[in-house]
Amino acid sequence: MKQLGVLDTAFVNLEHPNTPQHVGGMGIYDPSTAPGGFVRFKGVIANFERRLKKHSIFRSRMVKVPGNLDRPYWVQDANFDVEFHIRHLALPQPGDWRQLCILIARLHARPLDMSRPLWEAYIIEGLDNIPGVPKGGFAIYTKMHHSLVDGAGGSSIMSVIHDLEPDPEAVPEAPETVMVDVAPSSLYLGTASAVNQVKNSVKILGGAASTIKDLGKLAWGVARKKIPMPSITSPRTRFNTPVGPYRVFEAAEFMLDDVKLIKDHAGVKINDVVLAVVGGGMRSYLQHHNELPEDSLAVSIPLNMRTRRGVSDENNQVGSVFVEVHTEMDDPLARLKAVYASSQDAKVFGENSPLVDVLRLAGVMPPALTRPLVNTYVNNELTQHLPLGISSVVSNVAGPPFPLYSAGAQMVRYYGLGLLTPGVGLFHLVFSSSGVVTMSILGDRDSMPDPAFYRECVEKAFSDLLDAVKKDKASKEKADKAAVKTRKKATVKKAAVKKAGIASPDKAPVKKARATTKKAASTAAAKKTVSKAAEVKAQVAERKTPAGDKAAKPADSDRVSSLLGADSPADTASNVVKLSAESN
Repeated sequence: MKQLGVLDTAFVNLEHPNTPQHVGGMGIYDPSTAPGGFVRFKGVIANFERRLKKHSIFRSRMVKVPGNLDRPYWVQDANFDVEFHIRHLALPQPGDWRQLCILIARLHARPLDMSRPLWEAYIIEGLDNIPGVPKGGFAIYTKMHHSLVDGAGGSSIMSVIHDLEPDPEAVPEAPETVMVDVAPSSLYLGTASAVNQVKNSVKILGGAASTIKDLGKLAWGVARKKIPMPSITSPRTRFNTPVGPYRVFEAAEFMLDDVKLIKDHAGVKINDVVLAVVGGGMRSYLQHHNELPEDSLAVSIPLNMRTRRGVSDENNQVGSVFVEVHTEMDDPLARLKAVYASSQDAKVFGENSPLVDVLRLAGVMPPALTRPLVNTYVNNELTQHLPLGISSVVSNVAGPPFPLYSAGAQMVRYYGLGLLTPGVGLFHLVFSSSGVVTMSILGDRDSMPDPAFYRECVEKAFSDLLDAVKKDKASKEKADKAAVKTRKKATVKKAAVKKAGIASPDKAPVKKARATTKKAASTAAAKKTVSKAAEVKAQVAERKTPAGDKAAKPADSDRVSSLLGADSPADTASNVVKLSAESN
């Protein structure tokens, strides 16, 4: 027997007929890998029962404390019947994808029986006209209450209910001993509840003091602009209307290599690529319905708190932060870069904010107080009066990189299903495994009556982003090749010029400019010299002409002219010096 943790209890307290708090998944299997090439229903049941012995949580049922004065307990059910939890269904003809989606949506909308172990499984046959499903293929849809498992723990649960080889009977196993609990008496539960109330009161006071301290640090960091404050007033859309009891389901598929190509080219994370695709899909969908707001929509992202707090015995260790998906941007690459910046800010905020644990508030107080508050909140549709506008939840779960088998049949596809909350009627769950990324879309049927069209919007958003990345990559590669080619040509030309003994083309203009400057300086010097020579000539003529004579002797005049008529400016300058000496 084990008492539920605070966050585990929160999901129990939030349970409502319109918003049941279970998560699920649908796997599609290829029976050709099983011994004999086919799988029988009783073989699947036997495989489940054998695997469930390895994990006691599937045999656990919840026992409430009298008066709901304390958190409930898990006990091993002595009357556990695996056949009650596993059902056999088949699609009617023609057995196409739309029929499968409708069936999964109906099954996921039904609340679980809270008096039994909180999980169910459905084996679905008749998948005859679904592209990509192998001949004779079947699906297994499972759902389990969120108090049993969170998103990060879902991968380990998958490995628990699946085999790692197609013929598990060939692998020897150690004998298993199934333990059951004796149902606790009301006296025991009441006494334990009284003791826990004292312990919980101390924890609440200590937690409140710690939270106030952390909020003070957060406020100081925001004021100093060291911690970015995420937007909490994003526009409200059709996905913020009160959630009803009916669901729709759809799914899109992408190749993991294409997702990695986008990630590597843009220098972002896979989760950023997912968010950008969600933003593009929501933009196209709302634009089609003439409901696209001018400002960006925001989504909630679950955080794995195991990396923050460390491992504990609670089934759930999850928080959440808000991220803008920039639906106001039409350019897919620009949207991706903006999403990356927003997610980085959200990460910093989440690491420093106690508000990521706000969901725990629903499990701190006794269920006797919390349950009536939740019912009042949901039944009176109070979400319409809240300023918070979160249009969707986007969860990204990495699946195992190795193949899984059920009763020998290999799982070829897996689609995860989240849960809806009173104010958020759209959930995206992304799962990657075996080179394929699936994006499952769970919505409120009133908010999204056309899920197939929304899937097309998501697929187009991914296609546009991939095309933009390929185009940008090709453009950069072309520019890089042109630059390399230009540098190569310059190197070859320089080597050829050097080999021929010719001055480098790069230095020719400089040398030409220097020669022009030198010639101009020589010309100016020559003109100055000629002017000086004329002056000296006049002085000589004046000194050697007798008084009263009108002109110099022809012989002297001819000598001066010959001296000044030298071939070069330098010779002319030298002759001027001679004339000056003679005149003296």
